[in-house]
Amino acid sequence: MRWFFFLLLSVIGLDRFTKQLAIIFLRDTGESIIIIPGLFSLTYAENRGIAFGMEFLPPAVLLILTTIIVSGVIIYALYQGNRQPLFLGSFGLIAGGGIGNLIDRFTTGRVVDFLYFDLYRGELFGQWIALWPIFNIADSAITIGACMLIIFYGRIFPDSTASGGNNVC
Repeated sequence: MRWFFFLLLSVIGLDRFTKQLAIIFLRDTGESIIIIPGLFSLTYAENRGIAFGMEFLPPAVLLILTTIIVSGVIIYALYQGNRQPLFLGSFGLIAGGGIGNLIDRFTTGRVVDFLYFDLYRGELFGQWIALWPIFNIADSAITIGACMLIIFYGRIFPDSTASGGNNVC
């Protein structure tokens, strides 16, 4: 369980710290800090929605729904009984990222984003688009945790019938 709480608290701490830096150095300037020209920059944005900025629910409903989901992830991880590092790591990242963004929703009603990969920006079928949205550390942790669940599914949730009851990886 230490691994779960270590990752959860590390993600929250790093997310809060980097968002504060973004607010201090990026919000009021309106300027981006270019790290890799034409590819990666630090660009301040605020997001009231969920993934990719989609706003399909009122903010109060989104706040309640997010709280329920993050609580469910934490309860599941604590009471499931699986103590494998991949299990605890993936759920620690997801829960930490969820709490990081939830803190923003509770305090300001929107999430601070600042990491921007400019993979494509321009016209597509007559509409201006940016291929990848601006995101933050919490979003990254949630994505990495979810990818771990998908990639290592067989190791995280071993099928005891397929291995004859032996859950050793």
